Amino acid sequence: MPRPSPLPAPSAGPLSSRTLVVVAHPDLASSRITTRLAEAVSDLAHVTVHEIGPARSDGRFDIAREQQLLRDHDRIVWQFPWYWYSVPAVLKAWIDQVLAHGFAYGSSGTALRGKTLQLVTSTGGPEASYASVDPTSRFTMTQLLAPLDATARLVGMRLAEPLVLHGARTVSDENLAAHAKRYRELLCS
Repeated sequence: MPRPSPLPAPSAGPLSSRTLVVVAHPDLASSRITTRLAEAVSDLAHVTVHEIGPARSDGRFDIAREQQLLRDHDRIVWQFPWYWYSVPAVLKAWIDQVLAHGFAYGSSGTALRGKTLQLVTSTGGPEASYASVDPTSRFTMTQLLAPLDATARLVGMRLAEPLVLHGARTVSDENLAAHAKRYRELLCS
C-alpha cells in the first residue's frame, strides 16, 4: 500500500478527473480487504490514495494539508471498513477536524460544494444482515449510511451510490478480485 503522497501539483485542466481516496483503517497492515481495494486503484494517474492513519500526529491532522488535498480533487472517496454501524474512529476524527466551519460549511465554507462523495466500505456480516427484516440489525445499509449522506448534503457534496462489499470476513479471493475490479472501473468512469 503506497504511503500518503505529497500534495499534488495544481492541475492544468479541470478538476473533474481528479479523485482523492481517503483510506481510513485502524490497522491497515492487517487488513486484507481495505489494503487490496486501495492497491486496486493506487496506480491510476488521476487518483491520489491518502491513508489518514499515518497522517495524524498526537491525534491531530495537518488541517491545512488535508483541506488542500480536498480542494485539489473533484471526487472524494472515503474508503473504510464498517465498524459498529459507523465509520472507524480515525475517519470520524478526520471528519471532525478537517470538515471545519468556514471551510466545508457555514456562510464562507464552500470549498467542497459541487464535489462528489463516494463511499467504499466493507462489512463483516453478509448482505442479509443489512435488511430491514433482519432481527439483529433492523436497518438497511441505506438507512445506516444516512448520517454520511447528511454530512455530504451539509457541505454541498453529492453522495454517489455507495460501493459495499458485504461478508468481508469470508469473501473468497476470487470475489474480492472481482470487487476490486468493480472499484477500479468505478473510479475510471
